[in-house]
Amino acid sequence: MRIITGTAKGCKLKTPAGMSTRPTSDRMKESLFSILGEDVLENRVLDIFAGTGGLGLEALSRGAASAVFIDKATADIIAFNAQHTNLADKCRILAGDVFVHLQRLEQQGEKFNMVFCDPPYHQGFAHKALELLDKGTLLAEDALVIVEHGGDENDLPATTRLRLVKNQRYGKVSQLSFYHLPKQENILAGQEGGASE
Repeated sequence: MRIITGTAKGCKLKTPAGMSTRPTSDRMKESLFSILGEDVLENRVLDIFAGTGGLGLEALSRGAASAVFIDKATADIIAFNAQHTNLADKCRILAGDVFVHLQRLEQQGEKFNMVFCDPPYHQGFAHKALELLDKGTLLAEDALVIVEHGGDENDLPATTRLRLVKNQRYGKVSQLSFYHLPKQENILAGQEGGASE
């Protein structure tokens, strides 16, 4: 695992021992950030079920403004990787239950432009997180939410505000779903267009 490009290009990331954490592969990460391109620049990033912190740190290396990382088990590894990549000054690391911290961030009025959600597969976490983000207030207008889920996990919830704009499969094991929160005026325009038909 490494940072692919940007200010921390080539830095190797520490990974947890064992198989309880499944880091996003370099191949998938490279594809993901190729799709995102310059959309990463100056964003406030939220990386949940962050694992090694690889996605949020990659975004910071490519020009994101700041990142909040949440993971129940790997806060010390994320902190090590943040220091190793010289990106720690842009990082805030929260240890503990992801959904408890999401509620706290919401209560604090936090807003994010980009969210990476990479939970363990087949445990319902992706479904729950997407529902919370769709119904809550953590997303800034024009935000992107990228969910990594199992290749056979095709039961993500229907969303009210978020729009599924892209799905990318990586063999039979994994897929990425990209969601966009349109600006309010675009949502209203769409509703008006529907009403006039």
